[in-house]
Amino acid sequence: MKARHVTSLLTASLLACVSTTALAQVQPWMDTSKPADQRAAAVVGAMTLDEKLSLVMGYTDPKELAKQPDTDVSPAIKADVAAHAIDGAAGYISGIPRLGIPSQWQTDASIGVRVEGMERTALPSSLATAASFDPQVPYQGGVMIASEARLSGFNTFLAGGANLAREPRNGRNFEYVGEDPWLAGQMAGSLIAGIQSTHMVSTMKHYAVNDQESQRTTVDASISPEAMRQSDLLAFEFVYEKGHPGSAMCAYNLINGRWACENEYLQQKVLKHDWGFKGYIMSDWGAVHSTVDAVNYGLDQMTGWPCCGDKVPYYSATRLKAALADGEITQKRIDDMATRIVWPLFEYGVIDDPVKVGAINFKANADVSQNAAEQSLTLLKNDNNLLPLKGVKTLAVIGGHADKGVLSGGGSSGVHPVGGSALPVEKGWPGSAIWMPSSPLNGLKAELPKAKISFTAGDDIAAAAAAAAKAEVAVVFVTDWKGEGFDTTLDLKENQDALVAAVVKANPKTIVVLETGGAVLMPWLNDVPAVVEAWYPGIRGGAAIARVLTGKVNPSGHTPISFPASTGQLAHATIPGFGMPGDSAVHVTYDEGAAIGYKWYDVKGFKPMFAFGHGLSYTTFAVTDAKAEAADNRITVTGTLTNTGAVEGKGVAMVFVSPADWQAASWEAPKRFAAFQKIELAPGKGQTFTAQIDPRLLATWEAADNSWHIKAGTYHIRLGQAADDLTQNVDITLPDSRWSAVH
Repeated sequence: MKARHVTSLLTASLLACVSTTALAQVQPWMDTSKPADQRAAAVVGAMTLDEKLSLVMGYTDPKELAKQPDTDVSPAIKADVAAHAIDGAAGYISGIPRLGIPSQWQTDASIGVRVEGMERTALPSSLATAASFDPQVPYQGGVMIASEARLSGFNTFLAGGANLAREPRNGRNFEYVGEDPWLAGQMAGSLIAGIQSTHMVSTMKHYAVNDQESQRTTVDASISPEAMRQSDLLAFEFVYEKGHPGSAMCAYNLINGRWACENEYLQQKVLKHDWGFKGYIMSDWGAVHSTVDAVNYGLDQMTGWPCCGDKVPYYSATRLKAALADGEITQKRIDDMATRIVWPLFEYGVIDDPVKVGAINFKANADVSQNAAEQSLTLLKNDNNLLPLKGVKTLAVIGGHADKGVLSGGGSSGVHPVGGSALPVEKGWPGSAIWMPSSPLNGLKAELPKAKISFTAGDDIAAAAAAAAKAEVAVVFVTDWKGEGFDTTLDLKENQDALVAAVVKANPKTIVVLETGGAVLMPWLNDVPAVVEAWYPGIRGGAAIARVLTGKVNPSGHTPISFPASTGQLAHATIPGFGMPGDSAVHVTYDEGAAIGYKWYDVKGFKPMFAFGHGLSYTTFAVTDAKAEAADNRITVTGTLTNTGAVEGKGVAMVFVSPADWQAASWEAPKRFAAFQKIELAPGKGQTFTAQIDPRLLATWEAADNSWHIKAGTYHIRLGQAADDLTQNVDITLPDSRWSAVH
């Protein structure tokens, strides 16, 4: 980190030591007894126009910025960015020192601090932590990565991805939290809440309907307002209510013909009006296409310029002043933009508790990451209880660079791990795969000290099969790299399917460990007795995998996405623009509407390879004693989860709701996921759980009067442990009910 940035932070810390009472007399917005709304309004009232405009434009790469004309960026701003921006970081917005407003130092992303040249702790992928089905896992992870960010000099985290896995081949699904709005809301919202509890601002992104990476900057997604409010937007609504992010990041794509960052319906109507969002909307890097439309339709801050092919500084002071002079934008709107930007700085303690660069406890933080991985690893199959490995004398470990480390996703979530990548990393964007230096092979050797364990790389299939034939059990690691900026197929690459087929033929006691960013096809599944989905398991992923395979940890993850049995089951046969030259204008129509994931399978009558919520354990659980009662549009559900096996473990009770006639109720699918609870239980023990069902999960959104509407009738409350394992059913009758969608 630059020494001058450290000096800037130390100065801010010294100013924080000045008597709050004395400072508040001169600068009333520094009175911590006042609410953030009053403080934000007061400080904006004291700003000059130039100071307000300095808040709405953010920068990246000081060297590139220095090349831009002074008419686009003033020499003073260039000098400030050069002096105080953190090398390799995502972005920087100049502060207003005379008013006590700090600069905003922005860092990527949802699994940890991603800065070129900085080694930091990586959580498992967001999809992995969603598999934990425990909101405390992302919350604790958010606290950890935010603490590292603050000690690294950052006060704004570009975290909180919540786009639904509408397209299973999306290269960024690993950054998001599954296919269901309620699950996404609870998990991404908890991450944001954890981050902001440390006195940082977090975002929710990428708003909205940003469901593919192919032609992500030019694709136009068409979807009805009703379907959008009941799927993609409902996920963000739940995220907002759970995490209260200070910022939202608008996406690259168009939605119904309008760019996300100048989409009046999304930004003004839904986010700011209906949901009452008080923070600011920042652009994704290079996602702005206008000055006047972007300002008038809701974008508060253009960030990350110059970047990503964006040649125009649409929010430069020069352009905004010209638009003001021409009457195309108003002073009131500029004041609103500035107020929204400073409000979360007061609300979440960024101003009152300035960041201080300091030492990081990487060991303690790695423990947090390992716990998240151990909570998230998902046992997909375990015929004849091949797992856990007990009393194994010889073990063949094959493939997946398991002797080196574990895979992580690419792009803005590609954290450079403490200790460096276990394999060489190519520079550029999105670069090559980063391998967390946590070897599953070494982990297995530590957990099974008496076993003879061999390793074979897997590039020679015959040699791998020969090694497997000599061992009592074989463990094959297969990997599938995904990243920002590209989509993929669901097939394993580099002949890995053939590798698995050859190994299991040589040794029927074969375990497959998947390190993937989402669902993959498994043509060998019927022949392999045990499969573990490790996702991208983070900086201690190898140790976590070893502890799960050997039974030191009982797996408790459940799939936050459906695994299709074939590409023929997908809602879209191909991804529009896949493989085409970059920036080709393409269009996608989401005719499936809100029927995403398990809902789509239910509508079509398809049987997925693994259903939403699927996850095995080394013990067994049962859900019993289901009851439900309704009051004030809310259904309260109770039940009992019991460990019916012989091993302590964590089970997940899941609640789904279904109208007696889903089509008559105008639902998108026969059932919706409505609640969940993870409970740790000793053998033979049970525990009662209670959950409330959000009324929007019983309703349809109706455009005519912007309302939610529950149709009168009978509703089935179904309890179990996965979308295809619902053993309890309680019927409840609801009256007709309608209420405004405005918060």
